[in-house]
Amino acid sequence: MPTEVETTTPRPHPHPGCFLVLDGPDGGGKTTQAARMADWLRARGLDVVTCRDPGGTALGNRLRSILMDRDSIAIALGAEMLLFMASRAQMIEEVIRPALEAGRVVVCDRFTLATIVYQGYAGGLDPAAIARVAAVATGGLLPDLTIILDVAPEIARARVGTARDRIEDRPASYHDQVRRGYREAARGGPGRGDAPPFYPAPVVLIDASADSDTVFQQIQSEVGRVLALDPRP
Repeated sequence: MPTEVETTTPRPHPHPGCFLVLDGPDGGGKTTQAARMADWLRARGLDVVTCRDPGGTALGNRLRSILMDRDSIAIALGAEMLLFMASRAQMIEEVIRPALEAGRVVVCDRFTLATIVYQGYAGGLDPAAIARVAAVATGGLLPDLTIILDVAPEIARARVGTARDRIEDRPASYHDQVRRGYREAARGGPGRGDAPPFYPAPVVLIDASADSDTVFQQIQSEVGRVLALDPRP
């Protein structure tokens, strides 16, 4: 069952659109579910823009190749964090903010929380410091809903198989910390316990170990609530 956020939690920004993010450990199925969610929303008559982080722009795609390529140059952890932020800043300027201002729904595969978790909780940088950098890079933009697809490390490793990029190459202990970071994020913030509010935006945690259709039904329920959609498929 998903971990509910409070329904009274206000949307972080009063833009006309809606900003939805799928995030979580590798192996949770977020890329597949993001595509399914976009198709479902379009079928409901909504104007949807999809993007992935890092990436989404000419600059972002170049930075993604540097960040993910296992044969790339060595990157210090602080520099790695800032490269993710640079890609994100460009995508917000070119893609996300214009879409939201036009009243469109943005579905993004990862966003700021990923950097807080991967480079912060798992990597050793201060999550609160990363959040402060993110506030500058994003102009304070936060998603209207972040869905974390939670999956146990052993299931994730079986799904991912052979590592495909530099981040996935990191040891099991690192990815265990990644999961702990996401679960901590689901507990923290307004209405979600006493953890530091490094990510003060609505978050819901969904068990992604179930089959894809079951997970998607839970995603539909959460997104439908945020968008005030009727229960019809």
